[in-house]
Amino acid sequence: MPEPTAPSSRGAIDLAAFKQPQPEQLNETGDAGVPTWVRSVDQEFFPEIVALSQQVPVVVSLGSPRSPASVQLDELLASVVDAKGGTLAMATVDAEKEAAIAQAFQVTQVPAVIALINGQPVPLFQGNAELAQIQSLIEELLSLGVQNGVAGTIAPLGTSAAAAGEEAAVVLPALHQAALDAIESGDLEAAEAAYKQALNEKPNDNDASIGLNQVRLLMRTEGKDLAAVRAAGAENPDGLAAQMEVADMDLIGGHVEDAFARLVGFIGRHSGDEKEAGRARLVELYSVVGVGDERVVASRQKLARVLF
Repeated sequence: MPEPTAPSSRGAIDLAAFKQPQPEQLNETGDAGVPTWVRSVDQEFFPEIVALSQQVPVVVSLGSPRSPASVQLDELLASVVDAKGGTLAMATVDAEKEAAIAQAFQVTQVPAVIALINGQPVPLFQGNAELAQIQSLIEELLSLGVQNGVAGTIAPLGTSAAAAGEEAAVVLPALHQAALDAIESGDLEAAEAAYKQALNEKPNDNDASIGLNQVRLLMRTEGKDLAAVRAAGAENPDGLAAQMEVADMDLIGGHVEDAFARLVGFIGRHSGDEKEAGRARLVELYSVVGVGDERVVASRQKLARVLF
């Protein structure tokens, strides 16, 4: 989804500056125009795969192209994944070339297959597997995705070159386009309404959810005086509203790490409803920046420490 451009107002900036490439940019050429939800991934693109796992479960196959067993396993996995028509995706990783990814998953032998749901690893199996076993595991994985609110449908990650050329002009869903048009005209309330309607019609619309969080950030910060907000935050370090306002202004001003650190600190010092409200706001800001962004990944680790 094209990123919304902020309307002209005090403190507003182009939120696209925060965002990493979206999962739709992970295109890879498939065979003879047949759509595929499988692609090879290196360390550079792995954050996008992690982000994609918030929409659908992602199967990660770590192997070696020099291993016939790995190649055969990937073919079996790909056939099952593609048969699901976008309800899950698959990333193949050359564990020899991408040792950092293998180490992150603590993989010591290949082939090894792991899934990602909401960025969290779910071990599946090591070594070879029969088609029936793979199909059964995939069904269990999809059920686990539903239980964790990850049950969307995504466009193919790859098409043939000819098909890609035909689809070069991307047409956004009508409500998404209406929201972007409203943002460009400065009507944030209309943009919010359009994104909310999109989510009412399709609760798993991840792009609409991100867009809604972006618009709400702009609405909260529009017309605010940075100095006054900072002064109020300094006077009331344990006030939830004051600290969330400063975090919003920090984020919109490009001070991403400061915004995250402020809310993580607040969450660590409080309990009950205030703690949960701070956590919910922080998760919103994560989506605005992009779940694959390294600053979000680092902050999530700090958040986990203060939560658990």
